[in-house]
Amino acid sequence: MAQWHGISGRKSTGGRLVQARKKRAFEISTEKQFALIGDPKRKVYRKTGGNKMVRVMSANSVNISSSDGKTGTGTILTVLENKSDPNYVRRNILVKGAIIETDKGNVQITSRPGKDGVINGILIE
Repeated sequence: MAQWHGISGRKSTGGRLVQARKKRAFEISTEKQFALIGDPKRKVYRKTGGNKMVRVMSANSVNISSSDGKTGTGTILTVLENKSDPNYVRRNILVKGAIIETDKGNVQITSRPGKDGVINGILIE
């Protein structure tokens, strides 16, 4: 269900706040959609002003940068740790800051899959 990002109907003191207008379509956010492990799938959204945003729906590979300056591609196996939400580990949801297990070793995700449309990470040694 979409979330409304408008002003609350209550004051900070708890009293009622009389709205000057009704809800607007631009105040509604997009649905929560998480990046999962699976066959590569991306979704393109039209944003305000005609801009485009690419969202990763599922992916099975990650761009890995190592400390010696080399960059390569690795296959995602599973999510090991996530400081933002432990439930994301059980559901294998890919977000920024998550530590994932790949065929090259453990990698921390540095990009935002829901905003950037790509999954980049740094090899943890």
